[in-house]
Amino acid sequence: RGSRMAALIVMLMALSPPLAWARKIQPHFLEYHKSECRFSNGTERVRFLDRYFYNGEEYARFDSDWGEYRAVAELGRPDAEYWNSQKELLERRRTEVDTYCRHNYGVGESFTVQRRVEPIVTVYPAKTQPLQHHNLLVCSVNGFYPGHIEVRWFRNGH
Repeated sequence: RGSRMAALIVMLMALSPPLAWARKIQPHFLEYHKSECRFSNGTERVRFLDRYFYNGEEYARFDSDWGEYRAVAELGRPDAEYWNSQKELLERRRTEVDTYCRHNYGVGESFTVQRRVEPIVTVYPAKTQPLQHHNLLVCSVNGFYPGHIEVRWFRNGH
């Protein structure tokens, strides 16, 4: 029996290409998964994405607009086909717009969507000039939320 095993190992080694010909295997790699909720006009329009990445490149994705997994790269084709064959998984993903996105929107709305932080405004001269000279002023606005603000300058209240 031992000689058969040795013969099998020798035969497999002879039939397979040498390790030097094999594809270079990276010692480190990164695979990750990311779920996203994209909101428009509050929760009026919600889109759920379930995305899969290998070494920074997306290879497969579930999009609630499609209702199925799709390969983004050739690497993702087998996974997308397999996941789409899993009916319970697909049904669960299709409900994520409500069970994951809208649910979490409601949980975090008070400290995310409704969050307001007043800006800190500092006005200072660009260069120190003697009195009675015109100075170029710089206005710095920091620490505010949300990010879209309008800054207006007035001279003598006008």
